[in-house]
Amino acid sequence: MSADGAGVVAHAGNVATRMLCDQVGLTGALSSAMARRGFTPTHDRGQVLADVAVLIAGGGEAIADINVLRHQGEVLGSVASAPTVWRALKGMTPAVAKRIDAARAKVRAHVWSQLPGGLPASKVADTDLGDVVVLDVDATLVTTHSEKEHAASTFKRGFGYHPLGVWCDNTQESMALMLRPGNAGSNTVADHIAVVTAAIAQVPTTHRRKLLIRADGAGASHGLLDWLTSLDAKRGWTVEYSVGYAVTDKVRDAIAKVPKKAWQPAITAQGEPREHGDVVEITGMLNLKNWPTGMRVIIRREHPHPGAALSLFEDADGWRYQAVATNTPLAKGGQVAFLEARHRAHARVETRIRHAKDTGIGRFPSREYAINQSWLIAASIAADLIAWLRLLALPANLTACEPKALRYRLLHVPARLTHGARKRHLRFPATWPWAKDVLSAFTAIRGLTPLRT
Repeated sequence: MSADGAGVVAHAGNVATRMLCDQVGLTGALSSAMARRGFTPTHDRGQVLADVAVLIAGGGEAIADINVLRHQGEVLGSVASAPTVWRALKGMTPAVAKRIDAARAKVRAHVWSQLPGGLPASKVADTDLGDVVVLDVDATLVTTHSEKEHAASTFKRGFGYHPLGVWCDNTQESMALMLRPGNAGSNTVADHIAVVTAAIAQVPTTHRRKLLIRADGAGASHGLLDWLTSLDAKRGWTVEYSVGYAVTDKVRDAIAKVPKKAWQPAITAQGEPREHGDVVEITGMLNLKNWPTGMRVIIRREHPHPGAALSLFEDADGWRYQAVATNTPLAKGGQVAFLEARHRAHARVETRIRHAKDTGIGRFPSREYAINQSWLIAASIAADLIAWLRLLALPANLTACEPKALRYRLLHVPARLTHGARKRHLRFPATWPWAKDVLSAFTAIRGLTPLRT
């Protein structure tokens, strides 16, 4: 063995992510957003941020991992050093972050315009929700193992950060992420409104007229639901919500009064009746005068799994209860069983969070809060790049791959770099099991329509 190989490119699949970033116009848009008057750096700051997103998409966990892209310099061109990346991330002020958000929204609209067959429909109980854009809101805890700025004790007795995010269920894109201290509240109204506002701004205007906002019990606050109701009241807008609702004593009293014949079977993800699961609406049995007009409350009951923690009320009758609040009226297809299944599909956000933790937000690289905020932006861009790969370039047998599997099969494939006829030729191994898929992805990316500035 010897470390003297030449013309070998490790993790050559990263080139596809970088090409995608360039081809859809994101690199150029980020460059414009991060440009500073009177300052001409050696490495364009937008290109630096794009490269950080590419390294995160490829599994990078530290700023020093930029050296993987620097190794690919003969293919990618000049790549910034780790110290330059530190300076670029530290220089991202709130004003720059706003310009980056605007740039991403512009590029996202361009990407959505090229989606084969249009925007994918969110599926519920084997039914398409049509042209409704579904935004799932949720927070997660990220443990830090050192004293980082603003890291704090969490409600689960851990230590770290408590970021809040919004993901698009239609496309799996990361629409907005907010870094927060570990002791940030789970149901802080201001944070939820801020992150949902940022997410809605990322939705192209042509798709912004029909929205569904889903959240767990942290979203069941008067402030958030009043605000969403005000959006729904805007002319030409339809903003529906589906949030978890607390099973309080008053809700339990109402459940106890529900006639047995009023319960109807819940439905599964395939649209079939769910065994040992029932639903019922109790809106008329509750005093909801302080809640937004049109809010409905739906109860779901099911037999608990062995070992499940039950309240005294649940233990007494052998059912486990969950409540959902929504403003979808009956006239718009708001059947009780379907609405409950629609809310249960919010659980898919847990998969998005797991992927996000595997793609940047599971480990923050700096002791400085500002740099970690910038890293979070790059991680959000990385999540978009992976989503766009799935939507625009990957063959069918790779679209369902989780980030780790995608790296194993595509992004980490090695290649040889040869030169001839004044061209560079990237040669992937003929025996690689997914060689044809790799070439198909590169071909699809090169065929995308560039963004016109």
